[in-house]
Amino acid sequence: MLTVLGFAMIATFLVLIMMKKMSPIAALVLIPALFCVAVGQGAQLGDYVLEGVGNLAPTAAMLMFAIVYFGVMIDVGLFDPIVRGILRFCKADPLRIVIGTAVLAAIVSLDGDGSTTFMITVSAMYPLYKRLKMSLVVLTGIAATANGVMNTLPWGGPTARAATALKLDAADIFVPMIPALGAGLLFVLVLAYVLGRRERKRLGYLTLDEALEPEPGTVLVKAGGVGGHPGGTTGSGTGAEVAGSGPGADTGSAREGDEPPLQDGGFQGLDPNRGTLRPKLYWFNAGLTLALLTAMIMELLPIPVLFLLGAALALTVNFPSMADQKARIAAHADNVLNVAGMVFAAAVFTGVLTGTGMVEHMADWLVGAIPEGMGPHMAIVTGVLSLPLTYFMSNDGFYFGVLPVLAEAGAAHGVSPLEIARASLVGQPLHMSSPLVPAVYVLVGMAKVEFGDHTRFTVKWAALTSLVVLGAGILFGIV
Repeated sequence: MLTVLGFAMIATFLVLIMMKKMSPIAALVLIPALFCVAVGQGAQLGDYVLEGVGNLAPTAAMLMFAIVYFGVMIDVGLFDPIVRGILRFCKADPLRIVIGTAVLAAIVSLDGDGSTTFMITVSAMYPLYKRLKMSLVVLTGIAATANGVMNTLPWGGPTARAATALKLDAADIFVPMIPALGAGLLFVLVLAYVLGRRERKRLGYLTLDEALEPEPGTVLVKAGGVGGHPGGTTGSGTGAEVAGSGPGADTGSAREGDEPPLQDGGFQGLDPNRGTLRPKLYWFNAGLTLALLTAMIMELLPIPVLFLLGAALALTVNFPSMADQKARIAAHADNVLNVAGMVFAAAVFTGVLTGTGMVEHMADWLVGAIPEGMGPHMAIVTGVLSLPLTYFMSNDGFYFGVLPVLAEAGAAHGVSPLEIARASLVGQPLHMSSPLVPAVYVLVGMAKVEFGDHTRFTVKWAALTSLVVLGAGILFGIV
Protein backbone atom coordinates (compact mmCIF):
# COMPACT_ATOMS: atom_id res chain seq x y z
CA MET A 1 0.00 0.00 0.00
CA LEU A 2 2.78 2.44 0.93
CA THR A 3 4.58 1.56 -2.29
CA VAL A 4 1.55 2.50 -4.41
CA LEU A 5 0.91 5.67 -2.44
CA GLY A 6 4.57 6.68 -2.68
CA PHE A 7 4.61 6.42 -6.46
CA ALA A 8 1.19 8.08 -6.63
CA MET A 9 2.39 11.02 -4.53
CA ILE A 10 5.44 11.60 -6.74
CA ALA A 11 3.39 11.22 -9.92
CA THR A 12 0.75 13.66 -8.66
CA PHE A 13 3.40 16.21 -7.80
CA LEU A 14 5.12 15.98 -11.20
CA VAL A 15 1.87 16.10 -13.17
CA LEU A 16 0.55 19.14 -11.31
CA ILE A 17 3.70 21.21 -11.66
CA MET A 18 4.26 20.27 -15.31
CA MET A 19 0.66 21.17 -16.12
CA LYS A 20 1.15 24.38 -14.08
CA LYS A 21 -1.86 23.65 -11.90
CA MET A 22 0.13 24.42 -8.75
CA SER A 23 3.32 26.29 -7.93
CA PRO A 24 6.26 24.07 -6.89
CA ILE A 25 6.23 25.42 -3.33
CA ALA A 26 2.51 24.75 -2.87
CA ALA A 27 2.79 21.30 -4.45
CA LEU A 28 5.81 20.35 -2.32
CA VAL A 29 3.84 21.20 0.83
CA LEU A 30 0.21 20.31 0.19
CA ILE A 31 0.53 17.06 -1.76
CA PRO A 32 2.69 15.21 0.82
CA ALA A 33 0.49 16.57 3.63
CA LEU A 34 -2.59 15.08 1.94
CA PHE A 35 -0.89 11.74 1.32
CA CYS A 36 0.39 11.66 4.90
CA VAL A 37 -3.22 11.90 6.06
CA ALA A 38 -4.25 9.30 3.45
CA VAL A 39 -1.87 6.69 4.90
CA GLY A 40 -3.30 7.29 8.37
CA GLN A 41 -0.25 9.10 9.78
CA GLY A 42 -1.61 12.65 9.83
CA ALA A 43 -0.89 12.95 13.54
CA GLN A 44 2.85 12.50 12.83
CA LEU A 45 2.94 15.11 10.04
CA GLY A 46 4.52 17.73 12.29
CA ASP A 47 7.31 15.36 13.35
CA TYR A 48 8.04 14.35 9.77
CA VAL A 49 8.18 17.97 8.60
CA LEU A 50 10.43 19.10 11.43
CA GLU A 51 12.77 16.19 10.79
CA GLY A 52 12.88 17.06 7.10
CA VAL A 53 13.49 20.73 7.86
CA GLY A 54 16.26 19.79 10.29
CA ASN A 55 17.96 17.66 7.65
CA LEU A 56 17.78 20.36 4.98
CA ALA A 57 18.43 23.41 7.18
CA PRO A 58 22.22 23.35 6.55
CA THR A 59 21.55 23.18 2.80
CA ALA A 60 19.14 26.11 3.01
CA ALA A 61 21.70 28.15 4.98
CA MET A 62 24.41 27.30 2.48
CA LEU A 63 22.24 28.38 -0.46
CA MET A 64 21.16 31.61 1.24
CA PHE A 65 24.69 32.81 1.93
CA ALA A 66 26.09 31.39 -1.32
CA ILE A 67 23.55 33.45 -3.28
CA VAL A 68 24.52 36.56 -1.34
CA TYR A 69 28.25 35.82 -1.80
CA PHE A 70 28.15 35.16 -5.53
CA GLY A 71 25.62 37.94 -6.02
CA VAL A 72 28.12 40.36 -4.49
CA MET A 73 30.91 38.92 -6.66
CA ILE A 74 28.76 39.51 -9.74
CA ASP A 75 27.97 43.05 -8.57
CA VAL A 76 31.63 43.96 -8.07
CA GLY A 77 32.65 42.59 -11.49
CA LEU A 78 34.54 39.39 -10.61
CA PHE A 79 32.92 37.42 -13.44
CA ASP A 80 32.86 40.18 -16.05
CA PRO A 81 36.08 38.89 -17.73
CA ILE A 82 34.46 35.44 -17.99
CA VAL A 83 31.37 36.94 -19.57
CA ARG A 84 33.45 38.99 -22.01
CA GLY A 85 35.55 35.94 -22.90
CA ILE A 86 32.46 33.86 -23.57
CA LEU A 87 30.95 36.75 -25.55
CA ARG A 88 34.05 36.89 -27.75
CA PHE A 89 33.79 33.17 -28.43
CA CYS A 90 30.01 33.08 -28.77
CA LYS A 91 29.66 36.44 -30.51
CA ALA A 92 25.89 36.33 -31.04
CA ASP A 93 25.67 32.93 -32.68
CA PRO A 94 23.08 30.77 -30.85
CA LEU A 95 25.07 27.64 -31.69
CA ARG A 96 28.20 28.96 -30.01
CA ILE A 97 26.24 30.30 -27.07
CA VAL A 98 24.71 26.89 -26.26
CA ILE A 99 28.09 25.16 -26.60
CA GLY A 100 29.62 27.87 -24.42
CA THR A 101 26.96 27.16 -21.80
CA ALA A 102 27.93 23.48 -21.69
CA VAL A 103 31.65 24.23 -21.48
CA LEU A 104 31.24 26.88 -18.78
CA ALA A 105 28.94 24.68 -16.67
CA ALA A 106 31.37 21.76 -16.93
CA ILE A 107 34.37 23.87 -15.95
CA VAL A 108 32.69 25.59 -13.01
CA SER A 109 31.37 22.20 -11.84
CA LEU A 110 34.93 21.32 -10.86
CA ASP A 111 34.25 23.00 -7.52
CA GLY A 112 31.82 20.18 -6.72
CA ASP A 113 28.86 22.38 -5.79
CA GLY A 114 25.82 22.52 -8.07
CA SER A 115 24.47 25.79 -6.68
CA THR A 116 27.75 27.58 -7.33
CA THR A 117 27.87 26.19 -10.85
CA PHE A 118 24.35 27.35 -11.66
CA MET A 119 24.82 30.82 -10.19
CA ILE A 120 27.97 31.49 -12.20
CA THR A 121 26.68 29.90 -15.42
CA VAL A 122 23.33 31.70 -15.39
CA SER A 123 24.96 35.00 -14.42
CA ALA A 124 27.30 34.77 -17.40
CA MET A 125 24.90 33.40 -20.01
CA TYR A 126 21.45 34.79 -19.10
CA PRO A 127 22.00 38.22 -20.72
CA LEU A 128 22.92 36.57 -24.03
CA TYR A 129 19.93 34.22 -24.04
CA LYS A 130 17.54 36.98 -23.02
CA ARG A 131 18.79 39.61 -25.43
CA LEU A 132 18.85 37.25 -28.42
CA LYS A 133 15.46 35.78 -27.46
CA MET A 134 16.88 32.26 -27.15
CA SER A 135 15.02 29.52 -25.29
CA LEU A 136 15.87 29.74 -21.60
CA VAL A 137 15.04 26.06 -21.02
CA VAL A 138 17.98 25.27 -23.29
CA LEU A 139 20.17 27.20 -20.85
CA THR A 140 18.82 25.39 -17.77
CA GLY A 141 18.72 21.98 -19.46
CA ILE A 142 22.29 22.06 -20.75
CA ALA A 143 23.66 23.51 -17.50
CA ALA A 144 21.89 20.91 -15.34
CA THR A 145 22.92 17.96 -17.52
CA ALA A 146 26.57 19.04 -17.77
CA ASN A 147 26.69 19.56 -14.03
CA GLY A 148 25.10 16.15 -13.49
CA VAL A 149 27.94 14.42 -15.33
CA MET A 150 30.54 16.40 -13.38
CA ASN A 151 28.68 15.78 -10.10
CA THR A 152 30.35 12.35 -10.01
CA LEU A 153 33.68 13.91 -9.01
CA PRO A 154 34.93 12.37 -5.73
CA TRP A 155 34.27 15.62 -3.86
CA GLY A 156 30.88 16.16 -5.54
CA GLY A 157 28.94 13.83 -3.23
CA PRO A 158 27.61 10.68 -4.97
CA THR A 159 31.01 8.99 -5.31
CA ALA A 160 31.82 9.69 -1.65
CA ARG A 161 28.42 8.35 -0.60
CA ALA A 162 28.87 5.16 -2.64
CA ALA A 163 32.34 4.65 -1.21
CA THR A 164 31.09 5.16 2.35
CA ALA A 165 28.04 2.93 1.94
CA LEU A 166 30.04 0.02 0.48
CA LYS A 167 33.26 0.67 2.40
CA LEU A 168 35.33 1.25 -0.73
CA ASP A 169 37.97 3.76 -1.79
CA ALA A 170 36.48 6.68 -3.73
CA ALA A 171 39.43 6.71 -6.16
CA ASP A 172 38.87 3.02 -7.00
CA ILE A 173 35.28 3.88 -7.93
CA PHE A 174 35.88 7.12 -9.81
CA VAL A 175 39.12 6.69 -11.77
CA PRO A 176 37.98 3.69 -13.87
CA MET A 177 34.72 5.57 -14.60
CA ILE A 178 36.54 8.49 -16.25
CA PRO A 179 36.24 7.15 -19.85
CA ALA A 180 32.50 6.56 -19.43
CA LEU A 181 31.98 9.96 -17.83
CA GLY A 182 34.06 11.50 -20.62
CA ALA A 183 31.69 9.92 -23.12
CA GLY A 184 28.77 11.43 -21.19
CA LEU A 185 30.36 14.89 -21.26
CA LEU A 186 31.08 14.53 -24.98
CA PHE A 187 27.43 13.63 -25.51
CA VAL A 188 26.39 16.81 -23.64
CA LEU A 189 28.55 18.84 -26.05
CA VAL A 190 26.98 17.06 -29.02
CA LEU A 191 23.56 17.76 -27.53
CA ALA A 192 24.52 21.41 -27.10
CA TYR A 193 25.57 21.48 -30.76
CA VAL A 194 22.24 19.99 -31.90
CA LEU A 195 20.16 22.31 -29.72
CA GLY A 196 22.31 25.26 -30.75
CA ARG A 197 21.76 24.54 -34.43
CA ARG A 198 18.04 24.35 -33.74
CA GLU A 199 18.16 27.77 -32.04
CA ARG A 200 20.25 29.18 -34.89
CA LYS A 201 17.70 27.89 -37.43
CA ARG A 202 14.86 29.45 -35.42
CA LEU A 203 16.53 32.83 -34.81
CA GLY A 204 18.98 33.13 -37.67
CA TYR A 205 22.76 33.42 -37.63
CA LEU A 206 23.79 36.50 -35.73
CA THR A 207 27.18 38.10 -35.11
CA LEU A 208 28.26 41.11 -33.14
CA ASP A 209 31.50 41.80 -35.02
CA GLU A 210 29.99 41.91 -38.52
CA ALA A 211 26.53 43.23 -37.78
CA LEU A 212 27.26 46.25 -35.59
CA GLU A 213 25.51 49.37 -36.75
CA PRO A 214 26.84 52.12 -34.51
CA GLU A 215 24.33 54.75 -33.50
CA PRO A 216 24.65 57.32 -30.73
CA GLY A 217 24.23 55.45 -27.47
CA THR A 218 22.86 52.29 -29.13
CA VAL A 219 24.28 49.09 -30.57
CA LEU A 220 22.12 47.02 -32.93
CA VAL A 221 22.43 43.29 -33.44
CA LYS A 222 20.99 42.32 -36.81
CA ALA A 223 19.44 38.91 -37.40
CA GLY A 224 19.67 37.02 -40.67
CA GLY A 225 22.30 35.75 -43.10
CA VAL A 226 25.58 37.60 -42.65
CA GLY A 227 28.57 38.03 -44.85
CA GLY A 228 27.71 35.16 -47.16
CA HIS A 229 27.73 32.66 -44.32
CA PRO A 230 26.58 29.39 -45.90
CA GLY A 231 24.30 28.58 -43.04
CA GLY A 232 22.75 32.02 -42.81
CA THR A 233 18.98 32.12 -42.57
CA THR A 234 16.56 34.92 -42.09
CA GLY A 235 15.84 35.61 -38.45
CA SER A 236 12.48 36.17 -36.91
CA GLY A 237 12.91 39.93 -36.82
CA THR A 238 14.87 42.74 -38.36
CA GLY A 239 17.09 43.24 -35.38
CA ALA A 240 17.45 43.15 -31.65
CA GLU A 241 18.48 46.30 -29.87
CA VAL A 242 21.09 46.11 -27.17
CA ALA A 243 20.55 49.28 -25.24
CA GLY A 244 23.31 50.91 -23.30
CA SER A 245 26.63 52.56 -23.93
CA GLY A 246 29.78 50.55 -24.30
CA PRO A 247 33.29 51.93 -24.05
CA GLY A 248 33.56 54.83 -26.40
CA ALA A 249 29.83 55.16 -26.89
CA ASP A 250 30.04 58.83 -25.99
CA THR A 251 31.50 59.43 -29.45
CA GLY A 252 28.53 57.74 -31.07
CA SER A 253 30.56 54.85 -32.49
CA ALA A 254 31.65 51.38 -31.43
CA ARG A 255 35.37 50.74 -31.72
CA GLU A 256 36.63 47.34 -32.85
CA GLY A 257 36.89 44.99 -29.89
CA ASP A 258 34.41 46.87 -27.73
CA GLU A 259 31.85 44.71 -25.98
CA PRO A 260 28.34 46.16 -25.76
CA PRO A 261 26.72 45.83 -22.38
CA LEU A 262 23.90 43.31 -22.35
CA GLN A 263 21.14 44.44 -20.06
CA ASP A 264 17.67 43.20 -19.23
CA GLY A 265 15.81 45.45 -16.90
CA GLY A 266 17.71 45.31 -13.63
CA PHE A 267 20.20 42.73 -14.87
CA GLN A 268 23.36 44.50 -15.98
CA GLY A 269 25.86 41.70 -16.37
CA LEU A 270 28.30 43.61 -18.59
CA ASP A 271 27.49 47.24 -17.89
CA PRO A 272 30.97 48.72 -17.46
CA ASN A 273 29.56 51.75 -15.68
CA ARG A 274 27.47 50.15 -12.93
CA GLY A 275 28.09 51.73 -9.57
CA THR A 276 28.82 48.47 -7.72
CA LEU A 277 32.04 47.70 -9.62
CA ARG A 278 35.18 47.45 -7.47
CA PRO A 279 38.09 47.16 -9.95
CA LYS A 280 40.72 47.99 -7.29
CA LEU A 281 39.52 45.01 -5.24
CA TYR A 282 39.43 42.55 -8.15
CA TRP A 283 42.38 40.45 -7.02
CA PHE A 284 41.17 40.45 -3.43
CA ASN A 285 37.80 39.12 -4.56
CA ALA A 286 39.41 36.58 -6.89
CA GLY A 287 41.70 35.39 -4.09
CA LEU A 288 38.82 35.22 -1.61
CA THR A 289 36.73 33.15 -4.03
CA LEU A 290 39.65 30.81 -4.78
CA ALA A 291 40.33 30.39 -1.06
CA LEU A 292 36.64 29.72 -0.42
CA LEU A 293 36.43 27.03 -3.11
CA THR A 294 39.71 25.47 -1.95
CA ALA A 295 38.48 25.32 1.64
CA MET A 296 35.24 23.78 0.38
CA ILE A 297 37.06 21.04 -1.55
CA MET A 298 39.41 20.34 1.37
CA GLU A 299 36.43 20.37 3.77
CA LEU A 300 38.21 22.66 6.22
CA LEU A 301 34.85 23.83 7.56
CA PRO A 302 31.22 22.93 6.82
CA ILE A 303 30.11 24.55 3.55
CA PRO A 304 27.35 26.66 5.17
CA VAL A 305 29.91 28.12 7.58
CA LEU A 306 32.33 28.87 4.73
CA PHE A 307 29.73 30.77 2.72
CA LEU A 308 28.46 32.59 5.80
CA LEU A 309 32.01 33.81 6.56
CA GLY A 310 32.69 34.53 2.88
CA ALA A 311 29.51 36.57 2.42
CA ALA A 312 30.19 38.60 5.54
CA LEU A 313 33.78 39.31 4.52
CA ALA A 314 32.86 40.14 0.91
CA LEU A 315 30.17 42.60 2.00
CA THR A 316 32.39 44.26 4.61
CA VAL A 317 35.41 44.76 2.35
CA ASN A 318 33.61 45.73 -0.87
CA PHE A 319 30.86 47.82 0.72
CA PRO A 320 32.08 49.35 4.01
CA SER A 321 29.00 51.56 4.27
CA MET A 322 26.09 50.02 6.18
CA ALA A 323 23.63 51.49 3.66
CA ASP A 324 25.49 49.90 0.75
CA GLN A 325 25.54 46.53 2.48
CA LYS A 326 21.79 46.69 3.06
CA ALA A 327 21.27 47.66 -0.57
CA ARG A 328 23.28 44.64 -1.81
CA ILE A 329 21.41 42.25 0.48
CA ALA A 330 18.10 43.72 -0.64
CA ALA A 331 19.12 43.38 -4.29
CA HIS A 332 19.49 39.62 -3.88
CA ALA A 333 16.64 39.11 -1.41
CA ASP A 334 14.24 37.77 -4.05
CA ASN A 335 16.59 34.98 -5.05
CA VAL A 336 17.37 34.15 -1.42
CA LEU A 337 13.71 34.00 -0.43
CA ASN A 338 12.65 31.95 -3.45
CA VAL A 339 15.39 29.37 -3.07
CA ALA A 340 15.21 29.09 0.72
CA GLY A 341 11.43 28.79 0.54
CA MET A 342 11.71 26.03 -2.05
CA VAL A 343 14.23 24.12 0.06
CA PHE A 344 12.05 24.20 3.16
CA ALA A 345 9.03 23.22 1.08
CA ALA A 346 11.04 20.28 -0.28
CA ALA A 347 11.76 19.36 3.34
CA VAL A 348 8.03 18.64 3.77
CA PHE A 349 8.08 16.36 0.72
CA THR A 350 11.20 14.43 1.74
CA GLY A 351 10.15 14.33 5.40
CA VAL A 352 6.81 12.68 4.59
CA LEU A 353 8.31 10.40 1.95
CA THR A 354 10.90 9.13 4.44
CA GLY A 355 8.95 9.32 7.69
CA THR A 356 5.94 7.34 6.46
CA GLY A 357 8.21 4.60 5.13
CA MET A 358 7.20 5.18 1.48
CA VAL A 359 10.81 5.42 0.27
CA GLU A 360 11.79 2.16 1.96
CA HIS A 361 8.79 0.28 0.56
CA MET A 362 9.34 1.69 -2.94
CA ALA A 363 13.01 0.64 -2.90
CA ASP A 364 12.20 -2.84 -1.57
CA TRP A 365 9.55 -3.30 -4.26
CA LEU A 366 11.93 -2.28 -7.05
CA VAL A 367 14.73 -4.53 -5.78
CA GLY A 368 12.28 -7.42 -5.35
CA ALA A 369 10.99 -6.96 -8.88
CA ILE A 370 14.40 -7.84 -10.35
CA PRO A 371 14.14 -11.26 -12.04
CA GLU A 372 16.38 -14.00 -10.61
CA GLY A 373 18.06 -14.45 -13.99
CA MET A 374 19.36 -10.88 -13.88
CA GLY A 375 21.59 -11.64 -10.89
CA PRO A 376 24.85 -11.92 -12.89
CA HIS A 377 24.05 -8.57 -14.52
CA MET A 378 23.38 -6.67 -11.30
CA ALA A 379 25.80 -3.91 -12.26
CA ILE A 380 23.75 -3.10 -15.37
CA VAL A 381 20.54 -3.42 -13.35
CA THR A 382 21.97 -0.98 -10.79
CA GLY A 383 22.84 1.48 -13.54
CA VAL A 384 19.33 1.34 -15.00
CA LEU A 385 17.69 1.62 -11.57
CA SER A 386 19.86 4.60 -10.65
CA LEU A 387 17.93 6.74 -13.16
CA PRO A 388 14.47 6.60 -11.55
CA LEU A 389 15.69 6.04 -8.00
CA THR A 390 18.05 9.02 -7.84
CA TYR A 391 15.35 11.14 -9.48
CA PHE A 392 12.59 10.17 -7.06
CA MET A 393 14.68 10.14 -3.89
CA SER A 394 17.66 11.93 -2.42
CA ASN A 395 21.21 10.75 -2.98
CA ASP A 396 21.39 9.86 0.71
CA GLY A 397 18.32 7.67 0.42
CA PHE A 398 19.63 5.88 -2.66
CA TYR A 399 23.26 5.41 -1.70
CA PHE A 400 22.75 4.55 1.96
CA GLY A 401 19.39 2.79 1.68
CA VAL A 402 19.19 1.04 -1.69
CA LEU A 403 22.79 0.61 -2.89
CA PRO A 404 23.87 -1.78 -0.09
CA VAL A 405 20.90 -4.04 -0.93
CA LEU A 406 21.82 -4.03 -4.63
CA ALA A 407 25.48 -4.71 -3.80
CA GLU A 408 24.50 -7.65 -1.58
CA ALA A 409 22.33 -9.10 -4.35
CA GLY A 410 25.18 -8.66 -6.82
CA ALA A 411 27.73 -10.29 -4.51
CA ALA A 412 25.55 -13.40 -4.35
CA HIS A 413 26.02 -13.73 -8.13
CA GLY A 414 29.73 -12.86 -8.23
CA VAL A 415 29.41 -9.17 -9.12
CA SER A 416 31.96 -7.05 -7.25
CA PRO A 417 30.85 -4.11 -5.08
CA LEU A 418 33.14 -1.85 -7.17
CA GLU A 419 31.13 -2.56 -10.32
CA ILE A 420 27.89 -1.89 -8.45
CA ALA A 421 29.30 1.37 -7.04
CA ARG A 422 30.43 2.59 -10.47
CA ALA A 423 27.08 1.73 -12.04
CA SER A 424 25.29 3.66 -9.30
CA LEU A 425 26.82 6.92 -10.59
CA VAL A 426 25.11 6.59 -13.97
CA GLY A 427 21.88 8.38 -12.95
CA GLN A 428 23.50 11.63 -11.82
CA PRO A 429 22.81 13.65 -15.03
CA LEU A 430 19.09 12.99 -14.46
CA HIS A 431 19.33 13.42 -10.68
CA MET A 432 20.42 17.06 -11.02
CA SER A 433 16.98 17.96 -12.38
CA SER A 434 15.11 16.14 -9.61
CA PRO A 435 12.59 18.22 -7.66
CA LEU A 436 14.36 16.98 -4.52
CA VAL A 437 17.65 18.71 -5.45
CA PRO A 438 17.78 22.22 -3.93
CA ALA A 439 20.33 23.47 -6.46
CA VAL A 440 17.90 23.06 -9.36
CA TYR A 441 15.70 25.76 -7.82
CA VAL A 442 18.66 28.12 -7.91
CA LEU A 443 19.03 27.32 -11.61
CA VAL A 444 15.41 27.83 -12.65
CA GLY A 445 14.95 30.77 -10.28
CA MET A 446 17.88 32.77 -11.62
CA ALA A 447 17.03 31.89 -15.23
CA LYS A 448 13.35 32.81 -14.64
CA VAL A 449 12.16 29.45 -15.98
CA GLU A 450 9.13 27.56 -14.68
CA PHE A 451 10.22 24.34 -12.98
CA GLY A 452 7.60 22.39 -14.95
CA ASP A 453 8.95 23.73 -18.26
CA HIS A 454 12.49 22.81 -17.23
CA THR A 455 11.36 19.30 -16.28
CA ARG A 456 9.50 18.68 -19.52
CA PHE A 457 12.45 19.81 -21.61
CA THR A 458 15.36 18.37 -19.64
CA VAL A 459 14.30 14.94 -18.37
CA LYS A 460 14.49 13.18 -21.75
CA TRP A 461 17.92 14.59 -22.60
CA ALA A 462 19.30 13.97 -19.11
CA ALA A 463 18.02 10.37 -19.14
CA LEU A 464 19.61 9.84 -22.56
CA THR A 465 22.91 11.21 -21.24
CA SER A 466 22.76 8.77 -18.32
CA LEU A 467 22.16 5.87 -20.73
CA VAL A 468 25.15 6.99 -22.83
CA VAL A 469 27.33 6.87 -19.69
CA LEU A 470 25.98 3.40 -18.88
CA GLY A 471 26.51 2.19 -22.46
CA ALA A 472 30.09 3.53 -22.46
CA GLY A 473 30.71 1.83 -19.10
CA ILE A 474 29.55 -1.49 -20.54
CA LEU A 475 31.59 -0.97 -23.75
CA PHE A 476 34.78 -0.20 -21.80
CA GLY A 477 34.19 -3.08 -19.40
CA ILE A 478 33.84 -0.76 -16.41
CA VAL A 479 30.44 -2.03 -15.23
